[in-house]
Amino acid sequence: MSGIRLDRITGSNFSYQHLPFDRFLDDMVDLGRERVELWGIAPHLHVPHVSAEEARGIRRRLAERGLAVQCLTPEQVIYPVNVASPVPWLRASSIAMFRRAAELCGELGSPMLFLTPGRGFEDEPTDAAWRRSVDAIGEIAAYAATLGLECVLEPLQRVESNLVNDAATLARMLDEIGAPNLGAALDTVAMAVAGDTVDSYFDALGDRIRHVHLVDGTPAGHLAWGDGDLPLGEILAALARRGYDGFATFELFGDGTYAFDPRPALEQCLAAVERELAARSAA
Repeated sequence: MSGIRLDRITGSNFSYQHLPFDRFLDDMVDLGRERVELWGIAPHLHVPHVSAEEARGIRRRLAERGLAVQCLTPEQVIYPVNVASPVPWLRASSIAMFRRAAELCGELGSPMLFLTPGRGFEDEPTDAAWRRSVDAIGEIAAYAATLGLECVLEPLQRVESNLVNDAATLARMLDEIGAPNLGAALDTVAMAVAGDTVDSYFDALGDRIRHVHLVDGTPAGHLAWGDGDLPLGEILAALARRGYDGFATFELFGDGTYAFDPRPALEQCLAAVERELAARSAA
């Protein structure tokens, strides 16, 4: 049966923002990871600041440890990045940042660039912001395609975006953009907050789902598995039933306990997935 395997769980520097980058890399080796999703945030990898030479240096540091980059995820919610902004300089600089991120994917050896839809002002018609988002993401995806890259677009929670919050709206935006190299990312917390399920995602998006953020919540929050109340076993079983065997990342956030000492939370997540996979194999 297909489904997520332990060797398809990427390492990630989410929650490592207060620790040195090499500490993150060494922990990923110790945890048996082979590929990583890199969160593009200072001080590790601030996209507007990183030169091509520095990116190649990061790639060498990974390679020396037997690691490779699977996905580059620039910070695009808490930073001043918004591809749907009505403010011309902010929208233009945001698009430029993603174009630069696509170039850095090439230097890092990452085949995938992670995107989100941005947001409009709360007191303007969403149609205007929707069009700005569609046009911007289409431009970014087209540029990424010239570099041989795949992109994925993730819905955001309503507090993060007023444009794309669920599977159905994500499918509509992907349809409008119509870029073959643009797929969908399924985030289990955003999914649960929106009232979606793995099945409703696949019903709406099918094989366009190309990346998963596998994270616990209540239903919000980006928590380690066991710290929230989402049904990990059911989620893994549904992903297997729908034929998903791609990569998944534990996207753990928080300036609290996880950021002080992130490794135990990742160990907790890996152990939880391993238990569920073993139980499914034994059934």
